[in-house]
Amino acid sequence: MDKFQRIWAEVDLDAIRHNAENMMANLTQGTKMMAVIKADGYGHGAVPVAQELEPLEKIAGFAVATAEEGFELRDAGIQKPILVLGYTFPYSYERMIREEIRFTLFRCDTLKELSEMSMALEDKGIYKNAIVHIKADTGMSRIGIRPDGEGLSFVKEALKTEGILVEGIFTHMARADEADKSAAKKQIAIFEDFLRRTEAETGRRIPVRHCANSAGILELPEAFFDMVRAGIALYGLWPSGEMRRDGLELTPALSLYSTIVYVKEIGPGTEVSYGGTFTAGKRMRIATVPVGYADGYPRGLSGKGYVLVCGKRAPILGRVCMDQFMIDVTDIPKAFEGEKVTLIGRDTGEQITMELLGDLSGRFHYEFACDIGKRVPRIYIKEGKASVCQ
Repeated sequence: MDKFQRIWAEVDLDAIRHNAENMMANLTQGTKMMAVIKADGYGHGAVPVAQELEPLEKIAGFAVATAEEGFELRDAGIQKPILVLGYTFPYSYERMIREEIRFTLFRCDTLKELSEMSMALEDKGIYKNAIVHIKADTGMSRIGIRPDGEGLSFVKEALKTEGILVEGIFTHMARADEADKSAAKKQIAIFEDFLRRTEAETGRRIPVRHCANSAGILELPEAFFDMVRAGIALYGLWPSGEMRRDGLELTPALSLYSTIVYVKEIGPGTEVSYGGTFTAGKRMRIATVPVGYADGYPRGLSGKGYVLVCGKRAPILGRVCMDQFMIDVTDIPKAFEGEKVTLIGRDTGEQITMELLGDLSGRFHYEFACDIGKRVPRIYIKEGKASVCQ
C-alpha cells in the first residue's frame, strides 16, 4: 500500500454488482439493462466495471459518451453491445462500424454519411451495417428528433436506408429525479405515442426501445420498455435528494483516502492557508493532508467540510489548495504523521458520502465522482481482496 499513501480510491466491484443485480431484480420480465459507464465509469473506472458486469445475463451492453470511450472498451476485450449516447464525429465512423459500436442517430447528414461509409466498407469486402439507435427529444431539448411528423419521416427514412440497421429508439427524461413525477410521466406518454405512430405507419417495431435512466429505474416502472439505462445508481449514488430511498438498496462503491504528512501546533492569531480566511482563536493542533483540488477534491469545501481521522471528524481549516489542505486535529490526540485520513467512506461509526460533500461544496455529486482525477490511483476490491490496481 505504500505507493498509494498520498491519495487512493478504493472501488468495491462487489457493491457495483450488488447495485446492478438489485435494480435488475426490480425490472419487468423481458426488460434488460444497459450499464452507463461514460466519463470513465463516473470516475470509478469504465473497464473494470464493464469486466465485472459483462457476464451478467440481464446486462444488455454498455453506454458511453464518446467513440473513444467505446474503443477503450473494445480494446479491453468487452464484447457486448456498446452505444455512444452523444454525437459521433465522422473520423470515428469506420472503426465504429467495424467494431459494431452503436451510433445515436438524430441528424439527416449523419444518416447519409453512415450509409455511404457502410457501402464503402462493403466494397472492401466488409459486410457490416451501421447499427443505430434513433434519439427522440421528448422534453430535454438536447439532441434528438422531434416526436412529430418530421421526426416520423426521419424514422421511415432510416428504416429504408441501405447500410443502416435501426436496432433501437430512445429518449431521455429531464426531471425523473424530482419528487413530482408529472413532467417525467408526460415525457413517457409522448414517447409512447411516438412509438405507436411509428409502428402504425411503418408496420415495424424497432427492437430495443428505452427511456428509463437511474431515477426511472428506481421509481418509474412505466418507463422500462425493452431496456433501461443505469448510470449513477450503479455506483451506489442516488440521482437526487428528492427520491424516496425507501425501496431498493444501493451501496456506495467508492471510498477515498489519504494520509497525514505533517502535524504541528499553532497559537492564537495564526492564519491558515491562502487569504487568511481562518485565524486560530486558541492554541490548536493542525495536520496537513496532501490532497487538493487538482485531485478533484473541491475548493468549495474550504472552511466547510471535514474528514475522518481515527473515527472522528476533523474540520477543514482555511482554503483547500491545489495539492494540500489543513485540518483541525486538536481533539484527536492519536492523529500523527502516517495516520489514515478518510475523505469519502466510513471510519468506525462515522461516514462521509459523496452526496454530503456535494451539498457542502455547492457541487453536484455526479460532478464530484467524475472529477476524481488521474492522479488518484484506483484499487479494485473484489470478494474482500484488492484484485486490480490502476
